[in-house]
Amino acid sequence: MTDDPRDRAQTQYAYGQTAFERGNYREAVVHFEAALDAAKATTPLGGQIQTWLVNAYSAVGRQQDAIALCQALARHPDLETRKQGKNLLYILQAPQLQRPTNWMTEIPDLDKLSADGAQSLGQAGYGGTKAASRPRPKVEEPTIDPSEINSKDNGFLWAALIGVALVLGGLLWLS
Repeated sequence: MTDDPRDRAQTQYAYGQTAFERGNYREAVVHFEAALDAAKATTPLGGQIQTWLVNAYSAVGRQQDAIALCQALARHPDLETRKQGKNLLYILQAPQLQRPTNWMTEIPDLDKLSADGAQSLGQAGYGGTKAASRPRPKVEEPTIDPSEINSKDNGFLWAALIGVALVLGGLLWLS
């Protein structure tokens, strides 16, 4: 590894981003903090590292650290970092909304499967009752008396065929 602090900061920053994107947030915090120690906090790179560190702090439940870091970022010399710091601070300080329980789907606990496997996987841990399925009554179509069917030719078919023939003849004559 090189002794250049900027290279160390870049390397730790890259490791932190990779860990964060894989969901290893505690590991990401360690790498981002190491990157911040190697970089100057007032540089654009330092601002980027701190922005990622805010997200990592929030992901591991360190909300107060994330808010404090956002407040510091809101006074950062880099304009883009200041904007991001203010936006993140606004998000972190926003009130948490409660979701109605009917908006969420309960995931069954598969550990409650019986030892003998008698309970099917689709019903594992589901506490609701299934409504008894009742057979639907079959609706019979009324029979139609063949004597009531109008079988007389109303001439529409011949009129349509003559119309099509005239259109095709006109098209052939014009071309």
